[in-house]
This record gives sequence, structure tokens and C-alpha cells, in this order.
Amino acid sequence: MFHKTPTIYIGYDPSEEIYCDVLKKSIEANTKDHYNIVPIVQSDVRRAGLYWRSGELSEHGMVDTFDRKPFSTEFSFTRFLVPMLNQYSGLALFMDCDMYVRSDITEIFDTHGANHNVAISCVQHNHNPTEVSKMDGKVQTLYNRKNWSSFVLWNLDHPATKELTIGDVNTKPGSWLHGFYWLETEHIGNIKQEWNWLDGHSPENIEAKNVHFTTGGPVYKDWKPTRKIDGTYAKEWKDFYLDRLKVEKKKHD
Repeated sequence: MFHKTPTIYIGYDPSEEIYCDVLKKSIEANTKDHYNIVPIVQSDVRRAGLYWRSGELSEHGMVDTFDRKPFSTEFSFTRFLVPMLNQYSGLALFMDCDMYVRSDITEIFDTHGANHNVAISCVQHNHNPTEVSKMDGKVQTLYNRKNWSSFVLWNLDHPATKELTIGDVNTKPGSWLHGFYWLETEHIGNIKQEWNWLDGHSPENIEAKNVHFTTGGPVYKDWKPTRKIDGTYAKEWKDFYLDRLKVEKKKHD
């Protein structure tokens, strides 16, 4: 379970396993260097004693038992275990699974990994969605720095990353974790928006290097794109997925 860099951690949820698989394959298809690509599976980190946070089902979906706020995926909080999983050492990238990489992700490590003055780097969205639900009807939760935590390069040699503890991950409010409130603002580096391009939000004139289907995307049968560009990227995802299925089938024939 424990890995040194270079490692890319993917948030895993059983309901979005297809997304996780396609993201891994899209990274491999576009990237020249080799990375350990590791899904963060909630049951694994529980068995390891790293995660004991829990949720309960309510009329609004799953609600966290600590802060009583709704959350949408199994990796809503486990993403913040990256420092512990990587032994507070080296560089590690976290990605939500509902992403689709269209460029060489080595650029992230090369461009931002050399900045030793920051503890993390992320796309600093100003994202305040007006929709009350997302994905397959899950509650759309609003908080400061929304979607910053969905694509994060961690510089785990920076002393500020040690301020985040396992206890924090398991007991702090979700807004505190997703807002990176254990860090000073100057310890948060900025990545260009093309690397966490949000469907329905990011400017259409920015060509995505990494598409984030934050509204749900092609995995969900009732999902509909709100803009032409969102539909274009969704079709690209589907074509890639179908091509990979054909490749896998040939391997087993």
C-alpha cells in the first residue's frame, strides 16, 4: 500500500470503477515516463488503520457522521491520506477518478515539482456551481476553494505537509480539508486551468489537457452535456473507452 514517488493516486469509488480504469489507461496512453498508478480504496485504508471516518444514509444521500455534511464519493476524504501513503516524502499527484487525461502528465511533475517553496500545487478554481445536484442526483455541496482538491501535486518534503495528520483526515470538517486550511496561502502553488478543466464551467477557449467530468459525465446514462465542448470531450472519452475494450478483448481471445 505504501509507495514512494513517482506515484499518481486516483480516488476510487466502486460506483465509478469505469472512470478509474479509463483514467489510468489515458494516463498511460499519453505519458512517456512510468508512474505507479494507485487507486485509494477505502476498504484498504480502513484495514490499514488509516481511516475510520464514517457516513450514514439520509434523504440527501450519504452524510458524514463528523460534520453532518453530505458527501458524494468514497474518496471525498481518503484523498487527504496521500501524505501518509507516500510516507511524507517526495512528489505525489492525486486525481479524482472522473477525469480523462489528454496530454503528458509528466509536465505537472517537471513544471511544478521543482517549486520547493510550496507544499501543494493545484488549479485554483473560482467554482461556485448553481446546480443543487450533480452526478446521479447527489447533493452539490458548496465550500471555499471548491474543486481545488480534485487535482493536487503534493510536495511531501515541504514541512507544512506534516501539519496534516491522520487524526485531521478522520475528524476535521470537509470544508477545512478541501480548503487546505492547515496551509498558509503562500504554500499553495497554482497550476493552469487546462490541467483540471471542469465540464460546464471552464472556458471553452482553453483546450483541456485533463478533462474533469465534475457534473457526472458519460458514465451516467441520464447525464447530458450543458455545452457543445462538454459533449465533444464526452464523445472522446467514450471512443477511448470503446477502443480500450477492443484491445482488452483481443488480449483475451
